[in-house]
Amino acid sequence: MGRFGTALKQTLTTYRISQNKLAIALGIDRSVVFRWFHGHTDPTAEAIADIVLAIKQIEPAAAKRFVELYLWELVEDVEED
Repeated sequence: MGRFGTALKQTLTTYRISQNKLAIALGIDRSVVFRWFHGHTDPTAEAIADIVLAIKQIEPAAAKRFVELYLWELVEDVEED
């Protein structure tokens, strides 16, 4: 399973967010979220922002945790000027 699937699975499980609830928030079929959740496919780059916003609408702390799990290694060394 890739980084996205792992981060999504951990986040949804920890915050008890169902795949169906996320699918409804995104306006997509639950089978798409199922495929992401199980690492069968990854979303497009454009969809990732929508996923973060949807999770944030459901549970803001979950969105923060998802970003940490999925992107932290990419942004942890970025310093603000």
